[in-house]
Amino acid sequence: MSDWVRRSAADGIACLWMRGGTSKGGYFRAEDLPADPAARDDLLLRIMGTPDPRQIDGLGGATSLTSKVAVVSPARRPGVDVDYLFLQLGVDRPTVSDKQNCGNILAGVGQFAVESGLVEVAPGAESCSVRIHLVNSDSIATATFPIRDGRPVYDGDTAIDGVPGTAAAVLLAFEDIAGSATSGLFPTGRIRDEIDGVEITCVDNGMPVVVAEAAAFGLTGGETHAELAADAALLERVDGLRRKAAALMGLGDVAESSVPKTILVSPGRDGGQVGTRSFIPVQPHTAVGVFAAISAVTALMTPGAVGHELTADWPAELSRVDVEHPSGHLLVDIDLDTTVTPPVVHRAGVVRTARKLFAGTVFPRAATECA
Repeated sequence: MSDWVRRSAADGIACLWMRGGTSKGGYFRAEDLPADPAARDDLLLRIMGTPDPRQIDGLGGATSLTSKVAVVSPARRPGVDVDYLFLQLGVDRPTVSDKQNCGNILAGVGQFAVESGLVEVAPGAESCSVRIHLVNSDSIATATFPIRDGRPVYDGDTAIDGVPGTAAAVLLAFEDIAGSATSGLFPTGRIRDEIDGVEITCVDNGMPVVVAEAAAFGLTGGETHAELAADAALLERVDGLRRKAAALMGLGDVAESSVPKTILVSPGRDGGQVGTRSFIPVQPHTAVGVFAAISAVTALMTPGAVGHELTADWPAELSRVDVEHPSGHLLVDIDLDTTVTPPVVHRAGVVRTARKLFAGTVFPRAATECA
């Protein structure tokens, strides 16, 4: 039985704070939050401490990677266990976006569903597979993780770059994520476009992403996160590129949106198949997002797309691709059929880890107080 406690806003709200992959955030049952989206978003901003670059009066960790929320509820369709809505909250600006998935936060949704009583585990089970409806993209993922005595196991020997130590492996397998927020896998209708003299590929396999070569920006692809963050001219150029690409992708004005992301690709430097530097949406990522990496690799695997030449030395029939990023490596698994037009994604998946950090009651800043 779950020991989940529902409370009114005045008494605090039940929350499970978890690290999922290389992100962390608050996991809530939908019934514990206001049904009205505007009221829900206002409450979550106050819980997170936004707007404030330090998020000093809330739970947020002052970065986009630690200002995230999962809203989980019983599934509304057959064959699925729970619905998962991901919300990306701003840090210094009071924004709440549901325009993209988050594969890192997804890594903790199955465990949260068990912890909060939304999913029951079979007696004696040693593992649990939870089918999750990704509300943001109307797609399905299955999360498989170990169980002991009816509860999720968080300790294990799986390491992922960007996270110290090891934890239990979480296998994420995705279905029907192409065109998650756009019209299709290649939403401009072309494999390659050009903006301001830069060749790009716009791709959406779980996340709208603009793929360009690092060399097109005068970069080697080996720059550190600090070096990228300090280059104001580069960040302005990245933002300009993504805004124009968003228009081509049918996303409209994205000045206040966290998508599309931009990924600059280069040859691998540390044994991986490809090097990446990712921007979310303008600030450089300390690692790389799960869906952003899946989308970028999908582009690389497609003949004619930006970066496809980097695959010339990849083993034949390669599906598991080692993606380098500033914090290390991420393995993504993709089965892509490029013999048809447009290409068809048969499978996409990753191995992540997650860990429960605390379960308890969060007390939001009062609505009448100034930010």
